[in-house]
Amino acid sequence: MRLLVVNPNISDDVTTLIRTEAERSAAPTTELVVRTAPYGVEYIETRFESLIAAGAVAQVIAEHRDVDGIVVAAFGDPGMPALKELADVPVLGITEAALCAAALQGQRFSVIAISDRITAWYRECVERFGFGGRLASIRSIKEALRGIGTVQNDFRAPLVELARLAVAEDGADVVVLAGAPLAGLAREVAGEIPVPVVDGIGAGIRFAEALVGLKSGPHRAGSFAVPPRKARSGLSPELDAMLVSAQAAASASDGSAATIEGRAQ
Repeated sequence: MRLLVVNPNISDDVTTLIRTEAERSAAPTTELVVRTAPYGVEYIETRFESLIAAGAVAQVIAEHRDVDGIVVAAFGDPGMPALKELADVPVLGITEAALCAAALQGQRFSVIAISDRITAWYRECVERFGFGGRLASIRSIKEALRGIGTVQNDFRAPLVELARLAVAEDGADVVVLAGAPLAGLAREVAGEIPVPVVDGIGAGIRFAEALVGLKSGPHRAGSFAVPPRKARSGLSPELDAMLVSAQAAASASDGSAATIEGRAQ
């Protein structure tokens, strides 16, 4: 099994954290292809920055089509769920995976974030995935970050305290440490927090492996079917070629379905 893991921001330090936790989480038979966004921002904190990142992630996906599954490795899942329309393999984000993992382990969960500005967008993401009724709280660091690659070292104690408060005061049964800059921290602090602690990168890798293993097939119809053919310009050669290929496959599938339907009549 070959998984593409995309860091939607441009920080190589965060990519290193992602790679380390992904390697610890993946099965021995899983090959990981870890890539950093070719353009964008140091770390994604707002809706607009997520919009920029979505295009960068699509470009990386178009350049790595020989994979079995894709993990978008930033909380907030930039480009999701739209990226499901592009690829013919399972695509999931670490938010989607972390929330599913939390929901499987408790009735209510809290999200611990690295930025206060980010919390409104995170709340919208939780609602979009249908978990709004199970969100106990979103708690965040209030201080300015000194460096995105050192967040978990700089703020380890405050992050643990926020998680404990989420349990004691908000009624969280599970805590999600949000964001790729916190990749791997859940392993270190699990013994200091009295409920299960979810790492988005670990959840993303394990769920991606499960989805690939299910062999459910691609989206050929419905709301996640490939975008229809129409005039377009300005796309990279790789992205344009991927759309051409996906649209051709969809047309062939439509033809097969029509033939089967005709024979049935």
